Amino acid sequence: MIGAESAANAKWMVEGQWIEYAKEFGAMCFYVEHRFYGKSHPTQDLSTKNLIYLSSQQALADLAYFIDNVNIGYKFSNDTKWIVFGGSYGGSLAAWMRAKYPHLVYGAVSSSGPLLAEIDFQKYFVVVANALKDYSQKCVDTIAEANKELHILLHHIVGQQQIEKKFKLCDPIDPGHTKKTDISNLYETLADNFASIVQYNKDNRQSSKTANITIETVCDILVDEKIGRPIDRFAYISNMLLNATKEKCLDYRYSKMIRELRNVTWASEQAEGGRQWMYQTCTEFGFFQTSTAQPNLFSDTFPVDFFIQQCIDIFGPRYDINLLKSGVTRTNILYGALNLQVTNVVFVHGSVDPWHVLGMVNSSNPQAPAIYINGTAHCADMYPSSENDMPQLKEARIQIKGLIKQWLKNSCDIYTSSCDTYTPHV
Repeated sequence: MIGAESAANAKWMVEGQWIEYAKEFGAMCFYVEHRFYGKSHPTQDLSTKNLIYLSSQQALADLAYFIDNVNIGYKFSNDTKWIVFGGSYGGSLAAWMRAKYPHLVYGAVSSSGPLLAEIDFQKYFVVVANALKDYSQKCVDTIAEANKELHILLHHIVGQQQIEKKFKLCDPIDPGHTKKTDISNLYETLADNFASIVQYNKDNRQSSKTANITIETVCDILVDEKIGRPIDRFAYISNMLLNATKEKCLDYRYSKMIRELRNVTWASEQAEGGRQWMYQTCTEFGFFQTSTAQPNLFSDTFPVDFFIQQCIDIFGPRYDINLLKSGVTRTNILYGALNLQVTNVVFVHGSVDPWHVLGMVNSSNPQAPAIYINGTAHCADMYPSSENDMPQLKEARIQIKGLIKQWLKNSCDIYTSSCDTYTPHV
């Protein structure tokens, strides 16, 4: 299992679908934490000069050295087959690992992995809006109305005081101190409430504090006129999530966010992954989830410039749009983006997950098929199964197991397509 942009959780060594596959095939399991995340501290601190050693390329090289050393340490025979698993960014790394180190990795299950690096990820919120709309058009209409009311209230003092009270803001909206970036940050934070609910909808994350809050939950609240005006229902959702995560108030100050992300010590709250992932998005991937394509729904206040400014404010003036453009171009050239040429990889995506837009959802290569699961969310195939899982999710897991079985059964030439293949129903 390939760790991604967070600490390695020991629960993955005892539960999750990859453990079920391991039991099926009698496999030994290893879980490798990504350099700079969790407790993997390769440098004295997280200063920008040290973060130059943080990249997907370095992470892949770490995995290669790990596998090579384990092969030696355990005296594994030459025909030992390594299968790598990963979800989200870890899913990208799994596919890239098979492509870059085919002599070490025999197969890869890439779950919800974005393969195309893109600076302005406009379609993210398009998928979010469509997922909400599929459940209820009125749900989406209410969000649009609520944002209109929010916009009106922001323009006079009494309205600003109402917003402060309704949304439990940590700081009042002060015309003398509140900046444009603060308002953008407020809009983005409120939009992210819906994004996170859609992205992880019914994914069986048992440890999540918000796992029981689904698309149905929020849409049923948004269409309930007994709660109040659209903005009251909007605030109800925000406060419900604050309570679930045990947050006392909604922090929207841009300067506070930047100050926390500038902290270079390993003891900081952001050191588990926030500052590090921001660095990778500012240098390798972009992935900025902007409101540009949905201005009437989530406002037009957080375009790509808002995120580029964060890169500059956190890491310095060098980290501007030009540096990011070159970084994204480099990433797509290195790995092939959506033209990745590889065998013994299965790409798994859910239709509700906004990240599927940047992933492989169709494939004409029988040795690297794509499984696109209608109605499921981010990395849903990886989590422990449930009797409530959709039939198509259950079927996807069976198909993935069939592919792994075929990889282990065949002795394919990694540079040709001369072996028999198992073709799933995709």
